Amino acid sequence: MAKKTAAWYGHDFGLSFRMFITMFLLAALYLAFVVILLQMQIDFFLLVIIIGGLALSQYYFSDNLVLLSTGSRILSPQQAPRLTAMVERLAQLADVPVPRLAVMPTRMPNAFATGRSPKHAVITVTQGLVDQLSDQELEAVLAHELTHIKNRDVTVITIASFFAMIASFIVQQFFFFGLLAEEDRGRRGGQFIMLIWLASLVVWAISYVLIRALSRYREYAADRGAAILTGHPGYLASALRQINTMMNRTPQRDLRQAENFNAFFIMPAVRKDSIMEVFSTHPSLTHRIDRLEKLQEEMEK
Repeated sequence: MAKKTAAWYGHDFGLSFRMFITMFLLAALYLAFVVILLQMQIDFFLLVIIIGGLALSQYYFSDNLVLLSTGSRILSPQQAPRLTAMVERLAQLADVPVPRLAVMPTRMPNAFATGRSPKHAVITVTQGLVDQLSDQELEAVLAHELTHIKNRDVTVITIASFFAMIASFIVQQFFFFGLLAEEDRGRRGGQFIMLIWLASLVVWAISYVLIRALSRYREYAADRGAAILTGHPGYLASALRQINTMMNRTPQRDLRQAENFNAFFIMPAVRKDSIMEVFSTHPSLTHRIDRLEKLQEEMEK
């Protein structure tokens, strides 16, 4: 079974193609944005230094920043022998380094993976998830997060989200500073600032849609990988149903504290689908369950 799983697992051409297309389109989009800034005589070198410094910090310290922001703490094998045994077995099947484990102290049931590469990866589970799921369901969730690490989509979504964040910052802040400078520059200066703001808005809007489209597909790919690793798609389907049920019982305060990290969670920290799926970081629960059930039928043939 292990040899068959290793041969079948981790080769998702659809995800690789989508990651390439998304990064290519984002790169072209940001290049066009840089050209616009240069044409408008923005101090490009200062911009490169600031963005470059932030990008390197995001790349090398993203895992620690996420753990710090969520209040998660690293677990030793002695502190979590059951989880450690599951992750070690799954990592061997997936042929990846064993990631570190962390726990997030919240009743909200959830999990996420972070880290710039498989060698620097961390899988975080919430205390609510550990307390409520069965061993089979918990293993399926860990397999889902391990598939994110195997596919390296955590790195891609982190980098893509970072540059979208830069565009969003300009959209939110640049217009304000532009209004302050308008008195000094006159009418032409105001038009100049408005063009930069509009360009930033377009970049942010296109980035927003592209990143969410990739994020939804990577969840489908991780669901499939978890089903293959465990050999039982039904375990993950059951876990997702349980998480959804428990999420509806989670205090709103706990959900608000975690909502900034929805793109990384196995399920978004919301009580119900309150927005259209095209603007969501995750596919709907119904669509995910349907795919897992079809995969169960295929594996039983």
